[in-house]
Amino acid sequence: MAEYIFEVFRFDPDADSKPRFDIFRVPPFKKGLTVLEALFYVQEKLDGSLAFRSSCREGACGSCAMHINGKYRLSCETQVKDLFSDKVVVQPLGHLRVLRDLVVDMEPFFAKYKYIMPFLMPGSPPPERERPQTVGDQMKVLPSVDCILCACCHASCTVTGTDPEYLGPAALLWADRFVRDSRDDALDERLRLVDQLHGIWRCHTIFSCQEVCPKDLDPTGAIADLKRRALRRKLLGQ
Repeated sequence: MAEYIFEVFRFDPDADSKPRFDIFRVPPFKKGLTVLEALFYVQEKLDGSLAFRSSCREGACGSCAMHINGKYRLSCETQVKDLFSDKVVVQPLGHLRVLRDLVVDMEPFFAKYKYIMPFLMPGSPPPERERPQTVGDQMKVLPSVDCILCACCHASCTVTGTDPEYLGPAALLWADRFVRDSRDDALDERLRLVDQLHGIWRCHTIFSCQEVCPKDLDPTGAIADLKRRALRRKLLGQ
């Protein structure tokens, strides 16, 4: 193959009246070429004004999440050859304000994450060494702890696109993670935060968040677990 055609979303709110797509030709300059490496090639050799985020390049930080050929993915993990197309269309995450090109404003996403209080609230003074947990109890919070907050689930969710106040699948996944933790003693408070119109009851169980998660997590299942716990609390007081 002589080259790949990259159609990249471009938009600078301070200078552009509307978005556009710029076309770049990227040679297959290495085996296992990823979309992120191709974007660096564009930035370094073709157009230095192209803006995008990246950090670890190892699928651990989530900062390089983008919409690539019809699906939200981590660009550092997406090999161009695996897209089975000579043309690669790259767009920013959806439902978040574009700051420039492929860079979006993540503040609303992280504000919802902070809202669910993503930290242990054990309800007792710190022990001398640690709070013990059995292997079985640890398994209850796995694999939710693998969430890297990339916002792919948030961008793919149809509800976040229509309800800006909806907490979203990532925040609710983390809420369920702490509800399941045997070391936590704030069940009532956590359920109070999510048992509301813009919380668990806004989820339509479409599974789009589950389909795009780069870590194969199950936000839909976590939201269903929170719904069961909230109903049990109301009906049985448990």
